[in-house]
Amino acid sequence: MDCNSVGLVKPQTFTFGTRDDPLILESGHSLGPVDIVYETYGVPNEDRSNAILILHALSGNHHAAGYHDPRDREPGWWDGMIGPGKAFDTSHYWVICSNIIGGCKGSTGPLSIDPGSGEPYRLQFPVVTIGDMVNAQKRLIDHLGITRLHSMAGGSMGGFQVLEWLLRYPEMVRSAICIASAARLSAQAIAFNSVGRTAIIRDPEWKEGRYTGKGPEQGLAIARMVGHITYLSELLLDTKFGRRLQSADQFSYNFTSEFAIESYLNYKGSTFTQRFDANSYLFITKAMDYFDISRSYGPLKHAFARVLARCLFVSYSSDWLFPTSQTKEMVSALLSNGKPVSFIEIDSPYGHDAFLVEEDKLARILSGFLKGMDVEVAA
Repeated sequence: MDCNSVGLVKPQTFTFGTRDDPLILESGHSLGPVDIVYETYGVPNEDRSNAILILHALSGNHHAAGYHDPRDREPGWWDGMIGPGKAFDTSHYWVICSNIIGGCKGSTGPLSIDPGSGEPYRLQFPVVTIGDMVNAQKRLIDHLGITRLHSMAGGSMGGFQVLEWLLRYPEMVRSAICIASAARLSAQAIAFNSVGRTAIIRDPEWKEGRYTGKGPEQGLAIARMVGHITYLSELLLDTKFGRRLQSADQFSYNFTSEFAIESYLNYKGSTFTQRFDANSYLFITKAMDYFDISRSYGPLKHAFARVLARCLFVSYSSDWLFPTSQTKEMVSALLSNGKPVSFIEIDSPYGHDAFLVEEDKLARILSGFLKGMDVEVAA
C-alpha cells in the first residue's frame, strides 16, 4: 500500500427525499427516497471550509482513493491524486467524492428498488440530467454542513458537473477545476453514445430493460468498445498497436479478432460488463447528451457572467472527444466577463484518457492552483 495513500476507507450512505420533500427532476418527475453513496478523505477543519468535491466521469464512482480491503488489488480511480502530500492533499483538505444518481454503485439508479412496486426501477427509473445529479450532490453537501466548497474538480462528465455547479450554485464554490470537458457534447460525441445505446437495446438479452443476472453483456461490451475508442488518440493507437497481429504472423482469412487492437477492445468490453450495469449506461450517456450550457443558461458569455469562483481549465493536445477548442470557448467567455480563470493545454499522446493516465503532469498543475487559492484565502 502506498505510504501516501489515505489507507482503508469505508463508503457511507446519505438518504434523503421523503414524500414531502422529494428530489424534483428537470423532467418534472420526482424521486425519493434517494440514496447517495460517498467517501471522504482527510479531516474537516472547524468551519468545514477546507472541503473539496471530486466529481467522477461516466464509468467512475465514489471510490476515488484508498482501499476498501487490505486485499484489494487496485485503489480508488484517482488514488494518485488524493492523499497526504498529493495534489488533493488530505493532510490539509477534506476531500469528498459521491456516486451520481443513475449510476450502479450504490446511489439510487435503475438497479434500485422502486418503493412503489417493490421491484427494481429498471426502465421505470426517470431520465436524469447533469443538473439533477448536481442537485442531489447539493443535498449531500448541505447534509455535511458545508456552506462553501473550497474547490471542486472533475474530468470529462465530471467536468460537466463542475460547470453545472458553477452556474447553478455559484455562491457555493470558491474555486473550480474543469478537466478535459466542454460546454456541451459535439454531434460526433452524441453519435458515439447513440451507437453504444443501440448496441445494448438490440441485444436480445436486454429484454426491454427487464433483464436479470448478466443481462445484455454483448451489447454493453460493444458500447464500451465504441466508447473506449473515443478515449484514445490516433497516435497512441498507432504507437501501441499499429497493425500488429495478436498471436500470429499471417492472416487467418476468417472473422476472428486477430489484430492486437481488436483483442484489446474485446478485453476492455468484457471487463466493463463485470463492473457496470447496462441500464445505467443508457441513463448516464443520455444525461451527457442532454447537457448543454447554452440551452439551459443562454449563450456562454451570458451564462458565465454568474460564475463567482476562480477557475482552472485543463485540456489535452490529443483529445479529440473534448478538443482544446471547446475549452478555449469557455475560457474566452469567462475572460470576456472579467472572471479570474487560468487555462493550460497539456501536451500528451494519450487522448481523452490522459487525465487518468498522466497523473504526475496534472498533479503539479493542480497543486499549484490550489496553493495559490490557499494564499488568496489567507490574504
